[in-house]
Amino acid sequence: MRDKIVESVLSKFKERSQAGIDKYGATLDRDDLSGLEWLNHLQEELMDATLYIERYKKDLEFMFSKIVERKR
Repeated sequence: MRDKIVESVLSKFKERSQAGIDKYGATLDRDDLSGLEWLNHLQEELMDATLYIERYKKDLEFMFSKIVERKR
């Protein structure tokens, strides 16, 4: 049995890896960054993720407010 969700995530990981290779000309096996630099990259990515979450929450709040208005 194959898990379609897992397959989808794996496919996205592969696509993301290729995008990184195309952009930076290197894989994550690279050794030119220190541990602190890797942590800084991670922190920046997580900060971006937090911004994306906040943006989507605003969309959901707006949609829910419209639903509540229609029920009145």
